[in-house]
Amino acid sequence: MKLTLAAGIGLTGGTAIAADMPAPFDKPEEVKIALVRYLSTGDFFQSYLAGVESQAEALGVDLRVFDSRQDAALQADMVDQAIALGVDGIVIQHGLTESMKPAAQRAVDAGIKVVAFDVNVENDAIPQVEQSDYLLGKMALDQAIKDNGNSFTAGYVYVPGIAPLDRRDKAWKEVKEANPGIKEAAMFGTLDNPIANSVANQARSVLQANPTINVVFAPYDEFAKGVKIAVDEAGLNQDIKIYSADVSTADISAMREPDSAWAATVATNPAVVGEVSVRTLALMLAGEDPGKQVIVPPTLITQSFLNEQDVRNMEDLGEKMPQFQHADVSVAEWIPLPKR
Repeated sequence: MKLTLAAGIGLTGGTAIAADMPAPFDKPEEVKIALVRYLSTGDFFQSYLAGVESQAEALGVDLRVFDSRQDAALQADMVDQAIALGVDGIVIQHGLTESMKPAAQRAVDAGIKVVAFDVNVENDAIPQVEQSDYLLGKMALDQAIKDNGNSFTAGYVYVPGIAPLDRRDKAWKEVKEANPGIKEAAMFGTLDNPIANSVANQARSVLQANPTINVVFAPYDEFAKGVKIAVDEAGLNQDIKIYSADVSTADISAMREPDSAWAATVATNPAVVGEVSVRTLALMLAGEDPGKQVIVPPTLITQSFLNEQDVRNMEDLGEKMPQFQHADVSVAEWIPLPKR
């Protein structure tokens, strides 16, 4: 295996005051944690990583990052590598239940504290950090109905087996059942890299074969980017509206283009979710109970809001939506927050 696949990133920010910290954070430089990633392509995951790094730096701990690049077997092996390194805690970010469930259990059996973000490892000892993915989907669909009524022809972008997408799919199924006028003309989707371009290739064929589609539910921003590429190429940007989940500076720019088809998204700040993931792990390492589910609440972001408030990037969004800058989740007096 190439060393680059499991490159460690050491962070020793040392901003915490050791005397005020519970063990083991009274000696933070001796605390090792690992982030084991399944998905890393796209702005969301870069921002999530930045949040993990900034919170680890604020705590002054040693963070190691493992990136499997959507290789389920490699991700499981990387959990084992982290165990072999003698880490104190592991954040598992996305992945497949069938590969991560036994890997996570091996970590727990080794006495390591584990937190899972957007992957169901089916383990009561492991808190699940979520963006309330059901709400992400439901709020986006509520906006689609507000904009288009409860009778429209939809394209749906979905890849089963990924926990956050499965939770968003539950919202889609419930909304369809409650609104018989919503017709699903086509379902498609892929996580092949680069995701946006791969989805665009599929969307071109779907839109050509289903000219009556006027709404696309693409509950992941890389999916939405791909659909937008195909919609723009087909000159359908005034005939189709796209509703998604997640947000980034690139997404904001795409939503604000003249006559953009991307009407709304529902999101949490991925950097904040990364921070919450590390704080949840820190609470566990200090012997505290963060709860079985750690929910970061989402926010609806419409194209009209972005235009009216002249929001150009994530920093602007945080200023216009203060709840986007910080989540009062998995906090404690002794946990230092990252500097803004």
